[in-house]
Amino acid sequence: MPRFGALARTNVDADQLDPRETFMTELLNADIQLIQRILPHRYPFLLVDKVEDIDGTQTAVGIKNVTMNEPHFQGHFPGLPIMPGVTIVEAMAQTAAVMVGTALDMADKEMKVYFMAIDKCKFRRKVGPGDVLKMNLTTVRGKPGGKVWKFSGVATVEGEMAAEAEFTAMMDLPA
Repeated sequence: MPRFGALARTNVDADQLDPRETFMTELLNADIQLIQRILPHRYPFLLVDKVEDIDGTQTAVGIKNVTMNEPHFQGHFPGLPIMPGVTIVEAMAQTAAVMVGTALDMADKEMKVYFMAIDKCKFRRKVGPGDVLKMNLTTVRGKPGGKVWKFSGVATVEGEMAAEAEFTAMMDLPA
């Protein structure tokens, strides 16, 4: 969905803006084919199905359709399948990597991303088969060409918070 970048970022009437500052920003989306061209992860550890509303390197929304076919449900827990919290955090991190990878045109360039820290992590509700995990990611610190990035993420199911975390990652970007 297009939006007006300059208008969205100011409290100034449109007639007061310099026309050179008014621009359209197209929010990007990444389907599973693009995700696989950016991330090295594959089954069973590819934990994001699509990423929507990618606004440059600033924000994005990841979607994970949780199914009973995922291997962690065999033992976590038999008879009461619950998605492990660490996989929710990993799904948020993969969403952040796709956001940055899409914005920086890193498809097919063998980008690697490594966790450096996970902070302020809280789990608020169970996530299980049939749930749609929606992950809202925001860049706290990082810029194109930079190696160390910090993100803030909130994962929800049907609008209810499931998890939240801040995490720092190193982007190993090919030259």
